[in-house]
Amino acid sequence: MNDTTLYQQILGLSAPWRVTGVTLHREAQSIEVEVACAAGEVWACPLCHQRMHVHAYERRRWRHLDSCQYRTFVMADVPRVQCPAHGTQTVQVPWAEKHSRFTLLFERLAIDLLLECSIRGACDILRVSWDEADGLKQRAVRRGLARKPARILRRLCVDEKNAGPGLGFMTVVSSLDGPQATLEYLGDGRTREALDGFWQPQSAAQRAGVEAVGMDLWAPYYVSTVAHVPDAHRKIVHDPFHLVRYMNEAVDDVRKAEHRRLQAHDDDTLKGSRQLWLYGQENLPPQLVQPFATLRHSAVRTARAWSFKELFRSFWDCAGVAAARSFYADWHRRAMRSQLVPVKKVARMFQRHLENILTYFQHGLTNAAAEGLNNKIQAVIKKAYGFRNRARLYADLYFHCGGLNLYPALPQ
Repeated sequence: MNDTTLYQQILGLSAPWRVTGVTLHREAQSIEVEVACAAGEVWACPLCHQRMHVHAYERRRWRHLDSCQYRTFVMADVPRVQCPAHGTQTVQVPWAEKHSRFTLLFERLAIDLLLECSIRGACDILRVSWDEADGLKQRAVRRGLARKPARILRRLCVDEKNAGPGLGFMTVVSSLDGPQATLEYLGDGRTREALDGFWQPQSAAQRAGVEAVGMDLWAPYYVSTVAHVPDAHRKIVHDPFHLVRYMNEAVDDVRKAEHRRLQAHDDDTLKGSRQLWLYGQENLPPQLVQPFATLRHSAVRTARAWSFKELFRSFWDCAGVAAARSFYADWHRRAMRSQLVPVKKVARMFQRHLENILTYFQHGLTNAAAEGLNNKIQAVIKKAYGFRNRARLYADLYFHCGGLNLYPALPQ
C-alpha cells in the first residue's frame, strides 16, 4: 500500500475526492496531504442545493490528527460556485465544517481535551495556539446551542453566582429533569430583568409545563417567575439549603453579640467557636461532643439560638403539608418568644414566605443538585484564572456545564 492509498483510507475519502500526494517536511515536523476533486464535476450551492458549475477554486488548509509525531495538514483547491440567489459560495468538503481550519476528527479530539484539562494544557498537547483552541471551544458551544431542542423544562432551580472580579453577579438557571443538573441559562446580574431573559423566549406551552421552580427568598426572582409562569405561586419552592443558611447566620449573630458581652468581663468562652455552632447535632465529631456540651452551658443565648436552628431542621422531616404547617406554627411561636432578635427576624421572614416554603412537601425540590453545579461553575472560573468578559465566561460555562452536543457530525 502506497502513501496516497493509505491516507485515502485514513481520511475516508470517496469520489469525487482523492488523495493525490503526501509530502513529509522533516524539519518542520509536519506532513501535508494533497487532496483534489475530479475535473468537470458538477457541484451544488451549499445553501439552496441547486446544481452549479465551478467558476473558481480557493486554496484551503486544515489541521488533521497527527501522524505519529508529525503534525498533519490536509490541502485542497476547493471549488467555488456562483449562485444567482446566494452569490459566490465555497462548496462543502466532507472532512471539515464550513469556515473551520480543522478537520472534523481533529475538532472532536480537541473538544475531548478541552473538557478534561485547561485550555493551556490542551494547547500544549494539540500544538495549537490559545486563540485556535478558544475558537474551537466557541464554535463547539455555538454548534451545541443551535442543536439544543426547545423542550418543556419541568423542574428548575434559579440561583445567583458571583462571576468574579470585574464581572459581578450572574443569574443561573439549571434543569433537574435529567440524572444531573444542567446549565440552561445565564443572565447578567441578579435582577428581575436577568431572569425575564430566560422566561420570555419560551412558548406558552413551555412556561405552562413548568412543575416546580426552586429558589431562595430573593424577591426579583419570585416576581419574574410569577409574571411568566402560570400558577407560579403554587410551583415556587424556597430551597431548604438557603433557609437553614439564614438560621446559621442568625446563630452567628447571636454568638457575636454574646461574645462581645462576655469579653467585656474578660471571658473568652466563645472565642474561636464559630465553626462549632454550624454543626448539626448528629454531625459533631466524637472528640467535640463533650467540649460542645460544656460550651452550650456557658454560652446560654447562643446555645438557645442553636437549639432553634436544630429544631427548624426537623421541619423538613414532616410527613406532609398539614404536619409541616402545624410544626412550623409551634416553632414560630417559640422563636417569637425567644427574645433573640436575630432569630425573631428570621422567623418573621419565614412567616412572610411560608406558603412557598410549604410547597417543598408537594414537590420535594431542593437546590442540592444546583449547588453541585455551582461548585462546577466555580471550578471552571478558578481554572481559568479570570475571564476577559462575560461572553467568554458564558461560553466556557455552557461548554463545561450545559450538557450540549458539542461534537461536529461525521459524514455518513
